[in-house]
Amino acid sequence: MASTDLRPELDCSICLNIYTDPVTVRCGHNFCRVCIDRVLDTQEGSGVYTCPECRAECQERPAWIRNITLCNIVGRLLSTRPDQEQTGNFCTYCIHSPVPAAKSCLHCEASLCDNHLRVHSKSAEHVLSDPTTSLGHRKCSVHKKILEYYCTEDAACICVSCCLIGEHRGHQMESLDEASEKKKEKLRNVLQKLNTKKEETEKRAQSLPEHKKQDQEKAASITERVTALFRDIRRHLEDLEKRVLSEISRQEKSVSLSVSDLIQQLEIKKDELSRKMRHIEELCNMSDPVTVLQEPDTGDLCDTEDSETHDDQVHGVGDLDVGLISGTLHTLSDIITGINVFFYMQEPNDILLDVNTAANNIHISDDMKTASRSPIQNRPVTPERFQYNQVISTRSFSSGQHYWEVEISKSGDWRVGMCYPSIDRRGRQSYIGNNIKSWCLWRWNNNQYSLRHNSKVIRLPDNIPYDRVGIYLDYEAGQLSFYSLCDPIRHLHTVTATFTEPLHAAICVDGGCIKIFGGVRS
Repeated sequence: MASTDLRPELDCSICLNIYTDPVTVRCGHNFCRVCIDRVLDTQEGSGVYTCPECRAECQERPAWIRNITLCNIVGRLLSTRPDQEQTGNFCTYCIHSPVPAAKSCLHCEASLCDNHLRVHSKSAEHVLSDPTTSLGHRKCSVHKKILEYYCTEDAACICVSCCLIGEHRGHQMESLDEASEKKKEKLRNVLQKLNTKKEETEKRAQSLPEHKKQDQEKAASITERVTALFRDIRRHLEDLEKRVLSEISRQEKSVSLSVSDLIQQLEIKKDELSRKMRHIEELCNMSDPVTVLQEPDTGDLCDTEDSETHDDQVHGVGDLDVGLISGTLHTLSDIITGINVFFYMQEPNDILLDVNTAANNIHISDDMKTASRSPIQNRPVTPERFQYNQVISTRSFSSGQHYWEVEISKSGDWRVGMCYPSIDRRGRQSYIGNNIKSWCLWRWNNNQYSLRHNSKVIRLPDNIPYDRVGIYLDYEAGQLSFYSLCDPIRHLHTVTATFTEPLHAAICVDGGCIKIFGGVRS
């Protein structure tokens, strides 16, 4: 009886159920933690907080503390009668002590234990259901009668008066059990679909760690190869630097020796000239005419080398061979060109355009690399030839990773991409991007850009250059990527698909021209 007397003291005044995680506020009243937080949240913008029990006010949100003692009492009580206390379904008529209810009467809006159920009315209007604490929702809010039917037009549970005289009169009705079974059937179908999605999600979640591991291994492999690539570049650059500096040093030493020799020769020549000048000065100062006249002719005294010869010698020994140095430095471009930046891709052989597939209004250059619009060509009509202004490559790709580029004129509309060899060759649906067998980067109205597949469009920015486009294919990964080769390079979009046929490079030209490059950037 003691626990029965305590029972009302253990009910939260907000939810009217036994406390769950009880806390105490400043004024001393107790509430469920979730309940008081919800009430305080609703008072958040009012400028004042009030206790739901005593209406005590405070300007700041009141703090609460967990009531350990009350929490232990509730726990002890629930441990002795967990089923009764947790459900709260007690007999309405057992007022001295709570007795679990066996049934609830919808007409009486009361719960009954086994003893009271035996003496309860058995008339048809007293409808019994499983024990519940929410009996109000089982009656019509208008007529206060038991809900017996389901209006399919308004999707509402209604009573018999709603059917006969209420707003649902004349509507299609079903019994609650029938409507419930139909809804359950729909819910079972939804549940089945959700289970299927859950299984698929679980499979994907299980595959992600392996995918992550593969990506990490791939990244590690590429990192190692990139590191090796730049190590090789640095080695080539260091070797080239040593060669250039060695050549400069060699030329400097050679020039220095030549200049030193010439300086020595000129010093000797200068001394000789000084000696001759002193002799001439002595002759000029003599008073004896016989002595002066008996000296050799002054032309012999001035017998020196032509000054132009000396100038040629000076200019000859004073120049480094810059041409040789420049030639050595030109090997730097050979090093860069020789290194395939896309080293992890398979560099395809030169991609050539297949004239046998070219529409008759497309001109193909002699090197089979450029397509442009032209007057009607006199080519035979064959099953593989496109009806409209398109052409595909002779080579197809059915595995591996490949990269190539196209150079596009600034005028006209165009499409560049890839397609299956089974693509239609006639009709509007044969344009690449207009069907499920092709993907393309599309320029239209001269300045609008998009990715197109199966007539679905993904718009792209039009404020970046598209005159040089890179295309990267990873066949096994099902990825086709497009890049604008501006500075810096911009990734435009990556298509993800499961490729089921070999892929050909494809071009559509409606003005201007397009040139295709195989392999790395030329």
